[in-house]
Amino acid sequence: MIISNSKNILVAPLDWGLGHATRCIPIIKTLQQQGFTIIVAVNKNQQKVLEQELENISYIFLKGYEITYSKNKWFFGLKILLQAPKILWRIYSEHQWLKLLIAKEQIDLVISDNRFGLFTKKIPSIFITHQLQIKAPLAWLEKLIQKINYSFIHQYKQCWIPDIEGENNIAGNLSHPKILPKTPLHYIGVLSRFKLHQPTKFYDVCILLSGPEPQRTLLEQIIIAQTTALENFKIVIVRGLPHVHENLVLENIQVHNHLSQQALESIINQSEYIVSRSGYTTVMELMSLQKKSILIPTPGQTEQEYLAKYLSQNKKCISFNQNNFNLNEAIKKAKDFSFQLNNELHFNPEKIIEPIRKL
Repeated sequence: MIISNSKNILVAPLDWGLGHATRCIPIIKTLQQQGFTIIVAVNKNQQKVLEQELENISYIFLKGYEITYSKNKWFFGLKILLQAPKILWRIYSEHQWLKLLIAKEQIDLVISDNRFGLFTKKIPSIFITHQLQIKAPLAWLEKLIQKINYSFIHQYKQCWIPDIEGENNIAGNLSHPKILPKTPLHYIGVLSRFKLHQPTKFYDVCILLSGPEPQRTLLEQIIIAQTTALENFKIVIVRGLPHVHENLVLENIQVHNHLSQQALESIINQSEYIVSRSGYTTVMELMSLQKKSILIPTPGQTEQEYLAKYLSQNKKCISFNQNNFNLNEAIKKAKDFSFQLNNELHFNPEKIIEPIRKL
């Protein structure tokens, strides 16, 4: 594809949390710098976050998959499986929606972050995913899911994988499975909004809450109940609630419902330890900032459980289950842990531009 300011690109992130939207930010900024006009298909929550970080963007509403989650980890996968008919209907609906939009908005290229139905034969389309292999509790089910996953990926012109090619990667078997799809793959490296700084440490612990309800709230309740015993620590909590205006007041603890990219980057850089979920976007950003991370996977979410275990085994973080999480013990373990962090993880814009030139 010829790089030209006459080209219109549709970027469409999945609506499972805000991670897919925020990891598209460095991609969108890179495309804008190359002269592309960007249209982003989002829901209202995604738009609110992106509007704080991006300028000169057109937004168009696209209904999400709107998955609901179970409180009980043992029913987590089952509840998602029961929503399969709804997911398939949304995939079909977004595919039909795209056909109309291409003509209306004169779209030249589609970049879909994990939205399976945004492919077309009329123009090039790119699929972004770090999960070529989707973890499942049973081996036969994992193989079946991979076949279904690849059947959609094969509809796209390219597949972009936000990870490093080779052994020194972040996502392990998720992004480097034995069997690869036929679609041309491009490992585009780490996607991160943040830049590494080395300021004086101001906070002992930064707690980043995120992810689907009700698990976000359950973890928040667990952590808040334990912070009263940590009077000697300087703690900051970011709740991951961009639409909440009521402030949560805790004694001797700084609490933010949501922070801009610049403010969040500053706080993370100023913190000695980070406590967070092991969602992939969060992991990429923490790894790029070389942070000592304490990860708590969302119960029942196999991807997060795998990532936390994989990174812990490679000494990139320490991880704990939510059920028996003890903040004080986690901090003690982190102080004694020998983190082996990679100082070469950073976003490279050329990894985005090069594949587009090949279209």
